[in-house]
Amino acid sequence: MSGSENATARGTSPTPGQSAEAALRPGLRLFAVSFTALFLELMLIRWAPSVVRLVAYYANLLLLSSFLGLGLGAMSSRRQGNLLRWFPLLLTLNVGGLLLCRHVVLPGGGGEMKFFAAESRVVNYLVLIGIFASNALLFVPLGEQIGVLFGQLPTLRAYSWDLLGSLCGTIAFGMFSFFYFSPAVGLAGVALIILGLSSRRQRLWGLPVLSLGVAALWWASPPGAIWSPYYYITFGTVEGGTGVPAPTPPRNLRAMQDPPVYTVSVNQDFYQMHGTIDLGRYSPGNPRGALVRLLRDQYLLPYALAPGRRRALVLGSGGGMDVEAALLSGVAHVDAVDIDPRLIALSRRINASGCYDDPRVTVHVNDARAFLENAAPGYDAVIFGFLDSQALFTSMSNLRLDGFTYTVESIRTAHQLLNDDGLLALSFAAGQDWLARKLIRMVADATGTSPLVYVQGAQIIICAPRGKTAVPPPSSFGRFRQARYDLNAQPPQAVATDDWPFLYLRERTIPRDYLVVIAVIVALSLATILRGRRGAWGANALHFFFLGAGFLLLETKSISDCTLYFGTTWMVTMIVVAGVLAMVLAANLLATRVRPSLLWYVPLFAALVLLHSVPHSWVLSQTFAQRLLWAVLVVPLPIFFAGIIFSTTFRGATEAGVLFGANLVGAMIGGFCEYLGMVTGNAALMLLVMAAYAASAACQIAVAATKRGQS
Repeated sequence: MSGSENATARGTSPTPGQSAEAALRPGLRLFAVSFTALFLELMLIRWAPSVVRLVAYYANLLLLSSFLGLGLGAMSSRRQGNLLRWFPLLLTLNVGGLLLCRHVVLPGGGGEMKFFAAESRVVNYLVLIGIFASNALLFVPLGEQIGVLFGQLPTLRAYSWDLLGSLCGTIAFGMFSFFYFSPAVGLAGVALIILGLSSRRQRLWGLPVLSLGVAALWWASPPGAIWSPYYYITFGTVEGGTGVPAPTPPRNLRAMQDPPVYTVSVNQDFYQMHGTIDLGRYSPGNPRGALVRLLRDQYLLPYALAPGRRRALVLGSGGGMDVEAALLSGVAHVDAVDIDPRLIALSRRINASGCYDDPRVTVHVNDARAFLENAAPGYDAVIFGFLDSQALFTSMSNLRLDGFTYTVESIRTAHQLLNDDGLLALSFAAGQDWLARKLIRMVADATGTSPLVYVQGAQIIICAPRGKTAVPPPSSFGRFRQARYDLNAQPPQAVATDDWPFLYLRERTIPRDYLVVIAVIVALSLATILRGRRGAWGANALHFFFLGAGFLLLETKSISDCTLYFGTTWMVTMIVVAGVLAMVLAANLLATRVRPSLLWYVPLFAALVLLHSVPHSWVLSQTFAQRLLWAVLVVPLPIFFAGIIFSTTFRGATEAGVLFGANLVGAMIGGFCEYLGMVTGNAALMLLVMAAYAASAACQIAVAATKRGQS
């Protein structure tokens, strides 16, 4: 190692004789590696659910396993093993392993509703754990490179390059997802960057190996598949199924007699049907007409209870059948709300009713809860369609995409939008009795009424009029029969609220499938850390560990809060994540001009207490502009002060790569702690954040005491 390299390894500035180009090269390389790590982890999180069924329910665990790999790699960087040369093989094996498991259905927890989940068996758990272990192993070479490059630059300059690369990777993936997402194209882009970072000798074998991985991924993508911001979508005709590429819709689809009905799947499982429910479009005896006759009952039932409606709101309009039912019932204007623009576009293409292009319909691509918070009253009917999501709303949280839609507060807001004689109807494929009872209790608590309940098989329709119904409710409607539930006959259900938005959990608990995976990953990570460090974690390493734990838990909670205020759309999540990285980057730049001090913990804890004390209901009661100011100016404050603490203490680090690795491993543990919200609720997580930062402060005091003792 040259003299200038020795200087940079110690975190000092390059020697005067070192060229500007030589000083810039490690920074650009660190930018490229951090960019690749962030882009790749987001791409794998998006692609994996399209291959292995139900991985979408574990997207946050995939993210945390990425942190584990990066952290372990950074902590091993002193060994200088050049693990990057193995990255092409690891990436191709990871892709191949996921493709081999594409027909495996992951297990479900006994206390949680997962659509189409398999029974809990050893093989299911082994596949689940194997996916996360393989994902963690993939990121170890990238983490090692980050640790090595941290040792070749002044620490804060290295951290700035790392943050800038992560920020650009986040933005690039957001644009890639929005304009054109293709896993093969994304993997090819990652391969090009890795080859550019490799030596000429490594490229000779890395190029064919990476090409094999890209080719396998390209071959595995079926024609006609659609990538929405939330789902991997496939569709086909009812007769052919989604596994067979659907024929091009007829040109006269909206006018033809006996039009086709399409079935749409997301992440390989059935989601909804697209087609008309107008029986006049089908000839007598046509088998499609018989199917439509079965479907139309669930969509027309609310209007049989409340005839003569003029203005309706449909939440989760999806395939359009709810919207067409309103039009067939004589509704003069329909507001159709759906979070997924690709499903709306697909319905415009394959739905024979053409309801989304009807002048009586206004389409809103938005989160249902966000629309409710900003909607004006005056609806005659508010319809909760089949919003039942089959994915998490972000890889940063364990909350489902429809988490804040199915809460008592959300249903109450919807009921308050009704006219005096309006009707709220909630349709759901409950499947289990406890979930049906939970939904009924939530509607009763939100509306103050004793709702009307109609059931048919697993389907349940819960209706809550705001006033007295104009006609006596029928005891049956088509296949649906009125049912009576005595909610007092069993112990009260743990209803979903804005603080505990877990409709699909039977009770306040962490399901066993999550516990098994978390326990195994934590055990493996601790064993690896202890073997690599041989138990020599001092107070300084623990300080960065607790900073990482507090930071990720705080970031996750900030994302959850902001999506409650503005909706669980992918754009909100990307903006919040990019804003957090930008805030940390700003704190890092400021840290070059201030001294490390325990006094920085004072504004940090003051901001945490402020966020913990102000209830969500108060923020939601403000105007959109006021909520935006709160999200921009107040929510990021603790992240800013925590960033200053990190950067000022990181500035003088002698083992930057090791300490940065400890910070990433701490972030993984903080992410696991977020699952405690399934028991405590989200508000209580702020107490864990405070505890993590208090532990960080205690470690800093211990470090200062040690330095005084040595002087």
